[in-house]
Order: sequence, then C-alpha cells, then structure tokens
Amino acid sequence: MTDTAHPSGKTSSFGFRDVDAKEKVQMVRGVFDSVASNYDLMNDLMSAGVHRLWKDAAAAKLNPRPGETILDVAGGTGDMARRYAKMARAAQERRGGPDASVIVLDYNAEMIMAGVHKGGEPEMSWSVGDAMALPMPDASVDAYSISFGIRNVADIPAALAEARRVLKPGGRFLCLEFSRPTASAIRKAYDAWSFHAIPRIGGWVAGDRDSYQYLVESIRRFPDQSTFKSMIEAAGFSRVTVTNLSGGVAAIHHGWAI
Repeated sequence: MTDTAHPSGKTSSFGFRDVDAKEKVQMVRGVFDSVASNYDLMNDLMSAGVHRLWKDAAAAKLNPRPGETILDVAGGTGDMARRYAKMARAAQERRGGPDASVIVLDYNAEMIMAGVHKGGEPEMSWSVGDAMALPMPDASVDAYSISFGIRNVADIPAALAEARRVLKPGGRFLCLEFSRPTASAIRKAYDAWSFHAIPRIGGWVAGDRDSYQYLVESIRRFPDQSTFKSMIEAAGFSRVTVTNLSGGVAAIHHGWAI
C-alpha cells in the first residue's frame, strides 16, 4: 500500500470540515474500512438504486476494446471492472483480437478483499495503490476510469495529473461521480434524501451513521460539473465532455489524452 506525501500545511475537505491532507487519507481509509462489507448497500442508499444504470452508461461511454489495458482507480469491489471485462470480451468475440487487461486499483485493502471475495472476470487483476501516486509507468494504459472515488482523494489535481501521466497518447479518461442537480426541485429533493435519510438508514442497516454522513457531505463539497471540467482540462486533457445523469445527480466526465 502506497502513501502519498503532501506539502506541510496543505488542507483537504473531509465532508464539511477542512483537515490536513495527510490526515484525510487516513480518515477516508477508515470510512471505507468500515463500509467495505456493505459497499453495494452503500451505493444503493446513496443513489436510491440507480447507480447500476449510471455505471452501465459510463461503461458504454468508455467503450472497452479487445487488447486494451484499462485501469479502474478507486475500483472498490470491481463493479465497473466487471462491466469493462465483459464488454471487451463481447467485442473480442465479434471481431477477434487479444484479451483485454482490466486492473482494479484501490487504496483500501478491505475493499479489494471484498471484491476478490465477490469474484471477478478472467481479464481482471487486483491491486492496492494510491490514486495520487499510481504504481504504473508513463503512457502505459489505454483507458483510465474512476467511479465515485475522486471526491475522496486528498489532492484531486494530483490524481488527475497521475491519470494523464499513465495514459497513452490517444487514451481515454472517464470519471463517474455524484454531481450537482441542474434543477432546483431535484436538488432540494436529493438534499432532503441525502442529509436526512441516508445517514439514518446507514446507522440502522450498517451500524455506521458517521461514515454515511461523511459520504453525503463529501458529495456537497465536490466541485460542480463546469468547475470539475475545468480541472480536467487543466490536467492536460482535451475534448472534455460532461454527461449529466438523473438531472445532474451524477455526471460522467470524459476526456482524451492527446
């Protein structure tokens, strides 16, 4: 497991609090140690079950192909990686080509263990590592994805820079993340669900209200669609697009390493 050094005094958001960036790394790890065994339940609570459709849309946008090396960062229990592996294999069966390689990388060993226990696909491999210091050579992967993970990173620009570094020329970047609802009515309804229901249900079902409270707060602290798009462009990506899902409750950001 890698640990990323941060400049002294640098802060990062942990929910509605600002904490030392190095402290956030440990605090987030504690959250996911706590929720690893209930990770799928967590996603159901956070999205009212719609996360499966969002993930299908994101996987289709990435469009995995035979022979590609795909890095799924903050890959958790492997939900996205399984989609990528199956889609690449289906394309391989249609038109031939070598096997794809789908690498699931997560900072949290408990999450990786939960994913291994859940089972994978032949194209998948598992690794513990840091989004801010990827254990990959420069220009070594064809596609990079991070789903519902980048808001938990202590230094988002550093993670984006690492994504750009490891992608080959012409490689694809994809981020699926909770975002900012575009209509005030949707925003008010989702805020009511998020702040009042999710932590309470997390306490009842998983016995961990505090972790779910952090996860809700982390969504509200994450940059909106246009701000995050600008951050991706600042990291060196081109042709960055935003696709809102469920009225902006979540969004797909996609770009190219050109």
